[in-house]
Amino acid sequence: MDTTQITDTPPPNPQPTVAEQKRAARGATRPGDRIFLGLSRGSGILLLAIMAAIAVFLTYRASIAISKDDANFLTTFEWNTGLLPPKFGIAVLAFGTVVSSIIAMVIAVPIAVAIALFLTHYAPRRLSGPIAYVIDLLAAVPSIVYGLWGALILVPHMNGLYGWLDDYLGWTGIFDWQGGAPRSMLTVGILLAIMILPIITNVSREVFRQAPQMIEEAALALGATRWEVIRMAVIPFGRSGVISASMLGLGRALGETMAVATVLSPTFTIQASLLDPGGGTFAQNIASKFSEASDLGRDALIASGLVLFVITLLVNGAARMIIARRKEYSGANA
Repeated sequence: MDTTQITDTPPPNPQPTVAEQKRAARGATRPGDRIFLGLSRGSGILLLAIMAAIAVFLTYRASIAISKDDANFLTTFEWNTGLLPPKFGIAVLAFGTVVSSIIAMVIAVPIAVAIALFLTHYAPRRLSGPIAYVIDLLAAVPSIVYGLWGALILVPHMNGLYGWLDDYLGWTGIFDWQGGAPRSMLTVGILLAIMILPIITNVSREVFRQAPQMIEEAALALGATRWEVIRMAVIPFGRSGVISASMLGLGRALGETMAVATVLSPTFTIQASLLDPGGGTFAQNIASKFSEASDLGRDALIASGLVLFVITLLVNGAARMIIARRKEYSGANA
């Protein structure tokens, strides 16, 4: 007897093509999903269109002013749009904006990260809650309130710090103090650091709070100390978040207006010492001169605003590049 059995196996079902998969996906999508997708896509396109419109407007008005400028717009230490021909430049404004923002970041970022780590990994819940609530309130305080506080409280109490810096670090030239009013770039940087501290702290706190609990517990079980857990697990996990928080704070420091205008004694000179009064920033110069400026003066101020716009874009682009290179530490990829 022939035990061989012939079985006819049906041919395998052909795999659907990419076009068929797309059609099936579109058919399976609910109307609400399609509406949400359209709104999200439209919002992104609208945002890009607004940014492009701002750039076109600033470039057009800036080109009018720069074409009538009798000096080098990038290197001139003068701002006088009332002359014939006018002479104005952004050298002092660019220097003051960058220096004051760097001072603010150097002071604020380490303190903000330390506060965020304390609230998430050291402080008991009955203490971390009220402190976090106060920090949230500080983030909502208007800038003019910070400016009034800086002019009435901070500036009069800076003489002691300025004297100490002059006694011990005056030989560097950067902290040489001639006894003038403490309305200088260092005071502006300290005030900006106080203003951006709540923003960086809040974002960093939320990022550190999302660190994987299992990794922390595993490190503790292997004998790691609390600081070693933070250094090896928490900080690497939240590194990109801290960078993002720092860029948010830097954006506010670069564009801060009223607080700087209230505290600083503006002059179109670059001081070698951070303790000498003088200097200026883009936002402060625009706020103080815009209401009294002529048509050409306003175009010149818009030209300086275009430079600040470009600086902000470059800073945010650099931050995105840093985060992309360290995406393995991102909480979204954990």
